[in-house]
Amino acid sequence: MSLFNTTYDVIVIGGGHAGSEAAAASANMGASTLLITMNLQNIAQMSCNPAMGGIAKGQIIREIDALGGYSGIVTDKTAIQFKMLNKSKGPAMWSPRAQSDRMMFAETWRTMLENTSNLDFYQDSVNGLLFEGSKIVGVKTVLGLHIKAKSVIVTAGTFLNGLIHIGEKTFGGGRAGEGSSTGITEDLVKKGFESGRMKTGTPPRVDGRSLDYSKMEEQPGDEHTETFSYLDTQPLVKQRPCYLTHTNPKVHDVLRGAFDRSPMFNGRIQSTGPRYCPSIEDKIDRFATKDRHQVFVEPEGWTTVEIYVNGFSTSMPEDIQDKAIRFIPGFENVKFFRYGYAIEYDYFPPTQLKHSLETKLVDNLFFAGQINGTTGYEEAAAQGLMAGVNAAHKVQGKAPFILKRNEAYIGVLIDDLITKGTEEPYRMFTSRAEYRTLLRQDNADIRLTPLGFKIGLASKDRLEKVNLKIQKTEKLIKFLQQTSVTQHQINPILTRNKLSLINQSVKLYKIASRPQLSLTDFQELDALQTFFQEEGIDKTILEQVEIHLKYSGYIDKERSNADKLNKLENVIIPQSFNYSKVNSLSHEAKEKLSKIQPTTISQASRISGVSPSDISVLLVYMGR
Repeated sequence: MSLFNTTYDVIVIGGGHAGSEAAAASANMGASTLLITMNLQNIAQMSCNPAMGGIAKGQIIREIDALGGYSGIVTDKTAIQFKMLNKSKGPAMWSPRAQSDRMMFAETWRTMLENTSNLDFYQDSVNGLLFEGSKIVGVKTVLGLHIKAKSVIVTAGTFLNGLIHIGEKTFGGGRAGEGSSTGITEDLVKKGFESGRMKTGTPPRVDGRSLDYSKMEEQPGDEHTETFSYLDTQPLVKQRPCYLTHTNPKVHDVLRGAFDRSPMFNGRIQSTGPRYCPSIEDKIDRFATKDRHQVFVEPEGWTTVEIYVNGFSTSMPEDIQDKAIRFIPGFENVKFFRYGYAIEYDYFPPTQLKHSLETKLVDNLFFAGQINGTTGYEEAAAQGLMAGVNAAHKVQGKAPFILKRNEAYIGVLIDDLITKGTEEPYRMFTSRAEYRTLLRQDNADIRLTPLGFKIGLASKDRLEKVNLKIQKTEKLIKFLQQTSVTQHQINPILTRNKLSLINQSVKLYKIASRPQLSLTDFQELDALQTFFQEEGIDKTILEQVEIHLKYSGYIDKERSNADKLNKLENVIIPQSFNYSKVNSLSHEAKEKLSKIQPTTISQASRISGVSPSDISVLLVYMGR
């Protein structure tokens, strides 16, 4: 098959986390797919920290896995440490996180992609897009190839006109050791797209053999590890520890004394960086009263000595990085592998997209990842998967696959981007999801695998596992509701837990609903032991039932609220609707609605600057 005479269903530009998930999704949906990347050795490269998951991000990886994506499986196969964050809080806040072996992660991703049917690879740099009117028809490469496609997904990461800063030095590049990508932005701007610049950064990488870990606090993984994937990947048995140390006034003084040499402070960097992952110089400037900041010392893999210095992201000159870091306890004799740097790159405000991640200006052209103004592997991978599904659907003549805000964090992420836009790198948090009690990490398979199976992405094996999980959960709840226990059976358990006693028989469901108790407290009961053995009740089922026992009231209330708001999703706004003619709308509402062009009243209600009274006016015009 020649690239010169083949028309692919989908071309994916970029082989990062967004591009990898996009290529896997479209290929698994039956679309002939070509993944074009500058360097096939760097597919799914962890350009920054060697970790997946975290607050809200762990939920996203579970959702990707539940839909049939690859990120959860790859993370499980390459993890070197696992932690469930926020375990002291309610289950809506629990978030899995894993340190990964960086080299193994990229290798595993490539192997899985190479074993995916309908997927071809090509190493080259795309420097232009081919259009026919308002429709994308292919791409141009540096080598001069014109490759045709029915749809194109751009996942260029930080490579679009990427510019790297280290102190007073500036040079083009998409990340350390790799060049930038030119031409795509220019073609899109000619088509009428609005573009902007954003910034991100990364810390130094150092030689772990040169560190003194005795001066740091060890940070082990969880004693009982879990997995990201709902398939049969294996939890970690052996783990590598991370370490915690801190900056101090000496470190701050060195950095502060060289602010005039910092591209962040001397005006050479004009673009906006991530609010929630600032550089060390930004932290010192913004939090001037703090005399120390955390520095996490994270290994890059099982066998390498390379260390990622999490918390010390910087674009200061090399000599200042070298001098300042040596005042951190444990870093006195540090040897650098690579200095930290900042990188500026082009992005396109995501209000120019539909919820399918297809652009409004050009048919069959999709954006995913940092090109949409996001930061983080997880946010990029989620967008990639959704863009891959929808590009395949567009080619196949099927309706867009769109997740609602009450169905997935992925739905919240995309709706926030499309409806509100972003002027700084967007990062997902649990606080961004108004239905976070519904969107837990433990039930992503129940929420999404049936949807993934319906569109042909999640396997039948996945669906069968979910159905069995649901059946066992319902059986145990029913057993607890129907089984009575006497005060003689229960009071010893209550006494042991210093709780008030009962004076008559009660249903086990009622007593197990007490917030101070868990089902494991009742395992000595013969009836419960027998039921567990006969039905094969495992930790996963126990967790589902525990959450139901303790939080069913909150869950039902959230579901009811979501159902009410979702009724507005059925009120469609015609694409040709002229807001300027609606005199009762505020001037700001007319401006925002005309620019974003919401498809439903529900989406319109979430646009910043559109008031409840504006929504009432629109409902009247829609005949509601």
